Amino acid sequence: MGVIEDVYGDLEADISEEEFREAVATKVEQMDGLADEETAAMLVAHELTEEEVNGIADVEAGMEEVKFLAKVLSVGDLRTFEREDGEGQVLNVEVADETGRVRVALWDQDAAAAEEELDAGDVLRIKGRPKEGYSGLEVSASRVEGDPDATIEVDLAEEGTIASLSLGQSDVSARGRVLGTEPVRTFSRDDGSEGRVANVVLGDETGRVRVTLWDEQADRATELEEGRSVEVVDGYVRERDGALELHVGSRGKVEDLDEDVTYVPETTDIEDLELEDVVDIAGVIRSADPKRTFDRDDGSEGQVRNVRVQDRTGDIRVALWGEKADADIGPGDEVLFADVEIKDGWQEDLEASAGWRSTVSVLDAGSTTAGAEAGSADADDSDGGSGGATGLDAFTGESDADGAGSAGDAPSSDAGAESAAAATASAEGLADASDGDESTEFTGTVVQTGDPVMLDDGSETVTVVTDEDVRLGQEVTVRGRLVDGRLEADEVF
Repeated sequence: MGVIEDVYGDLEADISEEEFREAVATKVEQMDGLADEETAAMLVAHELTEEEVNGIADVEAGMEEVKFLAKVLSVGDLRTFEREDGEGQVLNVEVADETGRVRVALWDQDAAAAEEELDAGDVLRIKGRPKEGYSGLEVSASRVEGDPDATIEVDLAEEGTIASLSLGQSDVSARGRVLGTEPVRTFSRDDGSEGRVANVVLGDETGRVRVTLWDEQADRATELEEGRSVEVVDGYVRERDGALELHVGSRGKVEDLDEDVTYVPETTDIEDLELEDVVDIAGVIRSADPKRTFDRDDGSEGQVRNVRVQDRTGDIRVALWGEKADADIGPGDEVLFADVEIKDGWQEDLEASAGWRSTVSVLDAGSTTAGAEAGSADADDSDGGSGGATGLDAFTGESDADGAGSAGDAPSSDAGAESAAAATASAEGLADASDGDESTEFTGTVVQTGDPVMLDDGSETVTVVTDEDVRLGQEVTVRGRLVDGRLEADEVF
């Protein structure tokens, strides 16, 4: 066996022996007699192995040339353009391996062949030059070959779904259900012009994504209602704070859909929450406090509202900051709180904080386990009633979730104590009226099920002893006798 065969036999590169021999001959010629075949073969082998990367995560703009194995996620449209020497063609392919994703640009004959022959799921051996493109890192391919025997452990997501989005994509279409919208905001650009931006959160069967609408598209956010199904057309994908976002500029739009897109949240059980987690939680609103305003250190005014949400495993107080405090939610609503941060709350309890990056969405009745099993969840007496405020009071001196300042001189009274006092005063007032013997009647909304049931009529909270099956959010009237501050029900209707 000759020296060239020996070097080639030890080489782990995607090149045939004939191509390797040609490369060695070219290298000998380039060296102009300064290298023999063995030296030239070693140099070529070194250059070839230098091109190999361990995975897409190792590909960086500025590398001369790279080789890697990847699975096709999606195939774009074939486009034509004018060159000085005639017409050219290009087609973009999204590929991935176990380490990451990247866009690959195929040119001319390769582009035309890919449009006809390439499908999602195909595995390719790719050789090309990495560069920073318009939408992020991309590889301009000089050679692409299929490898049907290779395996890449990457799951394919259906094109057009939120799970199929990847960093750097452009000309993206994705469908989803509107989970939340935010007001239009203005900002000043470096050139002195005014820009406008708004955000919408969409969800589908595969996940959730924040959509950023720029300038003339921003007004679309004011037209969208929660629960509506829409399609983003010609969007592009960026990254913010480690999460993908779908952006819509002058070329894109958000269109209404006639069909309904289903969104099923993947949430964390309340009993499993840990300090500093950023999670999604969902359940039934048990109680809601009035909105409060406060002055930040910078003199601006902030606002916060506290609600208590219950799932099948427990309950937690949620502090809604800024615009989230205006969310139209109340006892009995089934709500998703997405991307909330778990913090220290009142009396060492955990509390969820919903700030600018969070989403508050009202779900269809029965969407959550707590909603489906509302009649079976038990809760402690002390957790009932209109709930105690911790979002403002317990964060005195800390920054609010918008990062715009602290609650500072917020009122120091404990709304939880106020609610408890109100409930006690209400019960005592009823007791005085009935003197423990006469029948008493109370109408209110069920804010706690199980043993005991608690009703709230907006100003008073009463504990009810009953075996009747009631649901959170249901309005009922109870007739009975007050004993030791509790209304023992003879009738519930």
